[in-house]
Amino acid sequence: MRIIIGDRGKDWSIHTRREITSKYTIQCRVGSGAYSDVYKALRRSDSHPVALKEIHDYQSAHREIEALQSLSGSQNVVDLHEYFWSEDEDAVLVLEFLPTDLASVIREGRKKGGIEVGEIKRWMVQILCGVDACHRSSIVHRDLKPANLLVSADGVLKLADFGQARILLDPGSVTLNGNPLLNEQITPNPSSVEPPEVILETEIRIQDGSANEEHGSSSKDNFIGELDEFKSKEAMSETDKETQDGDTSCLATCTTCEVEEDPFGGSFSYEAVCGDDGNGPLTSCVGTRWYRSPELLYGSTKYGPEIDLWSLGCIFAELFSLEPIFPGSSDLDQLGRIFSVLGNLSEEIWPGCSELPDYRIISFSKVESPIGLESCLPNRSPDEINLVKKLLCFNPASRATAMELLHDKYLTEEPLPVPVSELRVPSSRTAQDQDSDDEWGDYRDMGSDSDFDDFGPVNVTATETGFSIRH
Repeated sequence: MRIIIGDRGKDWSIHTRREITSKYTIQCRVGSGAYSDVYKALRRSDSHPVALKEIHDYQSAHREIEALQSLSGSQNVVDLHEYFWSEDEDAVLVLEFLPTDLASVIREGRKKGGIEVGEIKRWMVQILCGVDACHRSSIVHRDLKPANLLVSADGVLKLADFGQARILLDPGSVTLNGNPLLNEQITPNPSSVEPPEVILETEIRIQDGSANEEHGSSSKDNFIGELDEFKSKEAMSETDKETQDGDTSCLATCTTCEVEEDPFGGSFSYEAVCGDDGNGPLTSCVGTRWYRSPELLYGSTKYGPEIDLWSLGCIFAELFSLEPIFPGSSDLDQLGRIFSVLGNLSEEIWPGCSELPDYRIISFSKVESPIGLESCLPNRSPDEINLVKKLLCFNPASRATAMELLHDKYLTEEPLPVPVSELRVPSSRTAQDQDSDDEWGDYRDMGSDSDFDDFGPVNVTATETGFSIRH
């Protein structure tokens, strides 16, 4: 049953679903997108705030449930409680309510003239712990960006919005550190309805051993010891790991940044058009343009967790400079901006890149003098720039993993990451904040339906295989 009220054109069916309203008091809608609506609600049993995400796209709902069940209990992944799903209703997922996100942290930092180094390091540690948990579970998020990194009122950062995530394993097994693990059958929450025609038989919960985020000591030795403990937990044998089913399965993001129209506009998630369903072939049409890796921009359908690592490089650069590093207005402009900084992509830099689907179709004039990452990160230390360089490199195999970066000297030398309790967390955004041009002007996508619009002067030349673009 769907109820459309006035001109809002939004799906209000959640208000008519007694199985939900009997357990939760819906207060207001806090987010809206093309495929979902997010509401703040109170749990009737104890008045605890939660987020209810109503997802209108079957595939996105399936993906989020599958990924978040596998990551249940990870310290830096959004907590999920339960889900509701039936054949004739949209999926509704219940998760903790997190009032703000890293995009707000960056905006506040811009207002105040910067973010303290110790705070930047703590944000980085939390992000890396969340990404490491995903990758050790063979999950690729595929849409990492500041707005999808939610933050609690007390400073805990959690990855959210797994609607584009994929588990990159064959059905029937999950591999961690090279060891295939037996699977458990997923038992749906008794209070929920099992997703129609969805078999979640490959999911298994592995205790991820995320690092303790409260580094209360300012001692370098203590901090390094905590990292070593994190590493030792990651290396635990299969028999030492706690396996659970995904009883309290749910999904998705409750970021309040979705209240307004997505600031990235048409730049993100073409996946509904491009396919990529179930465990079938991957698609290059994922993610948000400003954070998409070069291989995706060149149409690759053979990729892995490395695409998330490129996104991390963009996010870390943004934490340092407080501005997006590659704010492309189209996919072609995105590549042009990357090349202007890093130079052209070639076989010498990345052997095998010429096999990318669109490599011989789209070509750019040679960048004789790329400006380099140093120019994009003025007044940052060599260690900070080197950290970004370890992620923003063309060859995916050369990108540092999340675990490697957790042991990078930048994070283990003074000044150390501050305790989570000392992070300055912005208050939740108001509608007025989000509608402000001063707040959001640099985040509004200038692209359009055509990659040639807003790209600037170009020369398009026909070739044997397609066309060549000179910018």
